[in-house]
Amino acid sequence: MKRYTLKVAGVAAAAALALTACSGGGTETPAEGAATADPTEDVTLNFTWWGNDDRASRYQEAIALFEDEHSNITVQPTFVDFPNYWTQRSTEAAGRNLPDVMQFDLSYLREYSENNHLLDLTPYLGESIDVGEIDESLLESGALDGKQVGIPTSTNTLAMFYHPSLLEQTGVAAPSEDYTWEEYNEFIAAVSAAGATTPEGQPIYGAADYTNTFWFFLQWLVQQGIEPFSQDGEINFTEDDMKEYLALAEDLRASDAVYPVDRGIQLLPLGGFTVNESASEISWDNFLAGYTADSADENIQMLPVPSGPDGEKGMFFKPSMLLSAGANTEHPAEAAMLIDFLINDPEVGRIFGTSKGVPATQTQRDAMVLEEGSVDARVVAYEEAVADQVTEPVPVPVKGFGSIEAEYKRLGEELAYGTVTIDEFVEQWFSEAALMVQ
Repeated sequence: MKRYTLKVAGVAAAAALALTACSGGGTETPAEGAATADPTEDVTLNFTWWGNDDRASRYQEAIALFEDEHSNITVQPTFVDFPNYWTQRSTEAAGRNLPDVMQFDLSYLREYSENNHLLDLTPYLGESIDVGEIDESLLESGALDGKQVGIPTSTNTLAMFYHPSLLEQTGVAAPSEDYTWEEYNEFIAAVSAAGATTPEGQPIYGAADYTNTFWFFLQWLVQQGIEPFSQDGEINFTEDDMKEYLALAEDLRASDAVYPVDRGIQLLPLGGFTVNESASEISWDNFLAGYTADSADENIQMLPVPSGPDGEKGMFFKPSMLLSAGANTEHPAEAAMLIDFLINDPEVGRIFGTSKGVPATQTQRDAMVLEEGSVDARVVAYEEAVADQVTEPVPVPVKGFGSIEAEYKRLGEELAYGTVTIDEFVEQWFSEAALMVQ
């Protein structure tokens, strides 16, 4: 199988569709269909992202550097949390008034691209936007229907996080690296059955129910040799596939061995793992920083995901986020310049570290200050360690992915409460998906 790693890979610029943006009087030679920037014209770019205050301060620092290099360009930044971010983008898209540059998530890429809300950046590849250091398979995750509508800024992949300190209390050993899903279930059950408690008297569980997260289901499908979505944006798995996956944790749910969903809701925005009441959790590797900060545990460890039926991990590198431009932008050339700066400038790599994932370009990875034992160093080391197990391309979500993912999560809570059966879960999900994926 082809291995998708973080190696440097050159990517040739593809032929482009003509853009309807106005061209300035810049001096650089444009690619076919690309507008050019006029360095004498004062330009204002709206730029938005989701995240917290820490991310905002890092972006502000990066924007200041960009404006220093391009004195004629002013960047107006805004940010909100993830749910409200997409509410705002939906409203703007309806009025064809999206920001010039946006932080984007793979889950929403097809939906906005198929509705022609995102600028085709293909004409700028190799010119205004240098993608020569981005792995080809990673770059392809931002391409749909022959158009490059997103440029990955960074990568992440799934990991199984665990607290050695909690395991010591339970007397249960961490799984070996080649563990299976069944062995992970045994680990969860053993930790929960140990009877250990926190200093506050809360029971220590092995993990939350991993089957209620849609991306973990996609990882499991890939391990079964199933491509979750077809190239033309259709669901490519069956009801029986979903039933089989949900059944993996059926015994754990029945025996109350997984972290209680109602307790988890009470703790939001934290969770059982981050308040040291759950010994393990599967999530994206760049969550290590947040897990460490929230739990005050500097010794959280990471393992790759459980192995599939053939003993392979079948992992994939997912763009932790992308940068896109609104198709309605009046300044496409300048938007492309800002995107290029944010993905290639070495100082930007130093500013962000792995807070958005491992940088997609080698230049930014080299610029990171990786102190031994630091969170950044550990995330990079993890991705290097599992690179040989990253053998699959990331599943490119279908149109409406955000909605079907949210529906899966909602039904997962219902399943945990026992108000729906697995069969009812699957029937309801596929009925909703038939309306959302169009």
